[in-house]
Amino acid sequence: MTDYRTWERRTPRQRLGRYVLILLTLVAAAISWQLLQINYNYVGTAPEEFMDLMYRMYPPNVGYTGEILSPMIETVHIAILGTALAILMAIPVSLIGAENTTPNRFTFLLGKFIISASRSVNVIIWALIFVIIFGSGALAGTLAIAVRSIGFCSKLIAEAIEEIDPGQVEAVKATGANSIEAAIYGIAPQIKPAFIGVSTYRWDINVRASTIIGFVGAGGIGVELNTSINFFAWQQVLTILLAILVIVVFSEVVSAYLRRKVR
Repeated sequence: MTDYRTWERRTPRQRLGRYVLILLTLVAAAISWQLLQINYNYVGTAPEEFMDLMYRMYPPNVGYTGEILSPMIETVHIAILGTALAILMAIPVSLIGAENTTPNRFTFLLGKFIISASRSVNVIIWALIFVIIFGSGALAGTLAIAVRSIGFCSKLIAEAIEEIDPGQVEAVKATGANSIEAAIYGIAPQIKPAFIGVSTYRWDINVRASTIIGFVGAGGIGVELNTSINFFAWQQVLTILLAILVIVVFSEVVSAYLRRKVR
């Protein structure tokens, strides 16, 4: 008698584990929703409030455009300088944070700590810290963008370094090159596409972030947006939101162009 067996992707034990995991997730979501204590009275009036806000915003104050031109440019500058500083600081961090280039275990752990510490704190918190230290303005915003971006850039660059072909590095060292020359001629050419991709992608993110950090006084167009909201100047708010949209679209176009050039 022929013994027919049916192939199954998962064992009964694995299926049971998946069901238990899904059940625990649903229970956790239900408990979280209950603890939020949402006031549903506001949910019912939300459409009416939204339409009232749109009525007060429209039409945008076109005459206000000239006053926000300088903050718009400052926002782009904050993103560019912050990203540039982050990339410069991320290079050594990524080298000590990659297993195949770190000198020893201590430097490897130090690199991982810097990567985690930078990424664990939100850019708004970094902006608040630097505003307290340096005062309000573009300097605080630039440093906040830079410090926040170090972990992101370092992590992705370090992962790219760990995937390089060690044979090319050994070939460079065989010519008598030192560690710095090996990094320049053996590692850099292999991670160049990833490096440029990470840089442009992070700049794209930082353009958006630099429009928000102004709410805590860190420069950029966010300062004007916060002021207009506080004075209930809703037509100016719409003008600023449209200006932010222009900045974001501009960054998208530039990032897409640079990524196509790398491929």
